[in-house]
Amino acid sequence: MSEAPLVLVSNRGPVTFDDEGGMSRGTGGLVTALTGLASHRDAIWIASALTDGDVAVSRERGGRPFEVESPDGGTYRIRLVESDAGAYERFYSIFANPMLWFIQHYLWDLSNAPDVRRHEVEAFEFGYNVVNEDLARAVLEEIEDMEEPAVMVHDYHLYTLPALVRRARPDVFLHHFVHIPWTQPDAWRVLPSKIREEIYDGILANDIVGFHTQAYRRNFLQCCRELMGYEVDWERSTVTCKGREVWVRAYPLPIDWRATQAVSRRDTVAAHEDELLRRRRDHLILRVDRADLSKNVLRGFTAFDIFLEQHPEFRERVTFLAQMMPSRTDVAEYAEYLERIEALVAVVNHRHGTPDWMPIQLKLRDDLEEAMAAYKHYDVLLVNAMFDGMNLVAKEGPVVNERDGVSILSENTGAHEELGSCALSVNPFDVQELADSIHAALTMASDERRRRAEGLREIVTSRDPGDWIDEQLADIRKKAHA
Repeated sequence: MSEAPLVLVSNRGPVTFDDEGGMSRGTGGLVTALTGLASHRDAIWIASALTDGDVAVSRERGGRPFEVESPDGGTYRIRLVESDAGAYERFYSIFANPMLWFIQHYLWDLSNAPDVRRHEVEAFEFGYNVVNEDLARAVLEEIEDMEEPAVMVHDYHLYTLPALVRRARPDVFLHHFVHIPWTQPDAWRVLPSKIREEIYDGILANDIVGFHTQAYRRNFLQCCRELMGYEVDWERSTVTCKGREVWVRAYPLPIDWRATQAVSRRDTVAAHEDELLRRRRDHLILRVDRADLSKNVLRGFTAFDIFLEQHPEFRERVTFLAQMMPSRTDVAEYAEYLERIEALVAVVNHRHGTPDWMPIQLKLRDDLEEAMAAYKHYDVLLVNAMFDGMNLVAKEGPVVNERDGVSILSENTGAHEELGSCALSVNPFDVQELADSIHAALTMASDERRRRAEGLREIVTSRDPGDWIDEQLADIRKKAHA
């Protein structure tokens, strides 16, 4: 491969602009992962213009790449791509979320939803495909004068983009990393076959397709064989599609644990710690999540309710701190879910609380430094997602925790493949098991807590985003010269 700049493509970019031109860091695990990649080597980062501020800045720059310095440090060359507002709304709010997100997290209650009508089909044709075409056009302009260009495509928003780029530039090297789970074949049968085929042919236009876990990798190979009839080599983990061999690989995403520890030492974190410790009871249970259906928040609180019912000796001695960021509140299912979370918290607090003790403390905000203070002092970290691509909270908490905190970890998170041996594994649908695990964690012997905590730290600090990137770039070079 030549040392031409890498071209990164994702829906969300490293920064976003407000109406006054002010800049803030882009949110989400994908941005966290890619900021490491963009600063690791020469790269151009192409992303959708998500706000009116993004659109204004994009127009000012004539739609061309420009350099920005992220509020968290690091300089990036970015190109923000404006799409028609109606097309983007269809792309994001009707097709990518909820349709693909729900399929890839097993969230549909199939006896009730979805009903796929012209509305969804048109959202794919005149929304999802339009935004993919807009970003593909920007990619092709950026690689126009490059020899041996390499393009890294990210996540479920851009499944049809690779085929568009491949058609115009057969010589391009395309690598696609999917940051969310890949479900088994039956989950994909929700989609009309024509749309399904277009999505699979889009992603199979890549040279390499990457996932967080071996389980997702195997599911993808199974889908390629069962849904598309393509030839799969299980031993070599390849799919042969239209005369091309596609490598399918697992690259578990690490965190930048050094940066996480550095944040935990900030003075502002210490101020949050003082407040937390002033109010702390004997034990602290923590969850840090987006208020997303896949995160299984309701069952987490239900299990805590059962735990308090069955172990009254812990009343007034334990607080469950839940720091939650409201998510996709413009999608009806999410707005309703947030209402149900707040209602359940009220019920549990009313049932078990006393005039000076509130069992669940719910904070609906995204505050990294406040979360970091809680990471340092939890006794139990609860990650009980129904299904999750990786879950970085499961990795961030243990590297800064100072109390040998115990992790309770859903077996359906991507992180479980790496961390399961040192965590208390739970079936996320079994609320009694979860309640029992809370009790086991809070009564665990100190040497056992220490052994597990040290094991988690050792695993999390064994790799960093640079390793994740190097593993993928090594495979790109290997396949390019195969």
